[in-house]
Amino acid sequence: MASVLVVEDDQFVRSALIRHLTDAAHTVRSVGTALEALREVAHIRFDVVILDLGLPDLDGAEALKMLRGITDVPVIIATARDDEAEIVRLLNDGADDYLTKPFSPEHLSARMAAVLRRSRGSAAAEPPSRVLRVGGLAIDPLRRQAELDGAQLDLTRREFDLLAFLAGRPGVVVPRKELLAEVWQQSYGDDQTIDVHLSWLRRKLGETAARPRYLHTLRGVGVKLEPPRLEAAP
Repeated sequence: MASVLVVEDDQFVRSALIRHLTDAAHTVRSVGTALEALREVAHIRFDVVILDLGLPDLDGAEALKMLRGITDVPVIIATARDDEAEIVRLLNDGADDYLTKPFSPEHLSARMAAVLRRSRGSAAAEPPSRVLRVGGLAIDPLRRQAELDGAQLDLTRREFDLLAFLAGRPGVVVPRKELLAEVWQQSYGDDQTIDVHLSWLRRKLGETAARPRYLHTLRGVGVKLEPPRLEAAP
């Protein structure tokens, strides 16, 4: 069965979805705003997200783009909107499927099963990967797993992408513009985005900007990943 996040502000619809998914033996968490959804996916691994578009704090289309910035979890849009151009736009922005309200529990179950089959089938079909090793870090790009000194790291999608990109160029200072282009797929952007993700990543690597071990920032130049330096004997 699957771990599901329901993002729906209508309490009646939300309760009905929770009841149906729980009856189908899925593990369900639910929130009523986009910001709550972002916090959930940043800290918990879900198999699928059911996302309403009419959220009170942020339009679901914008929420989808933000979700795609931190996770590759399958997202099923569930909404009363039925404009074809908008559906196409949402699918192009990263939605995996789309359900127009009202829909039956059986319809939702069938769509979820199809999305999960595609997701799990893609993972199973991936060939063995070349593990990147930098000091005590071991990063498997295809299986999207990272370990530090043998302990698995719980990384968001973007944190993993950033770490893997830098690990493929150990000791090389990568300009911020290149990071935006290759990791965020943006030709321009706010450096603060990189700084925030570096801060989160450092925390999980057990270091700080003031006392770096793996991640080193060269002000005005870029970022590099290299093995920790050995401490000199006293």
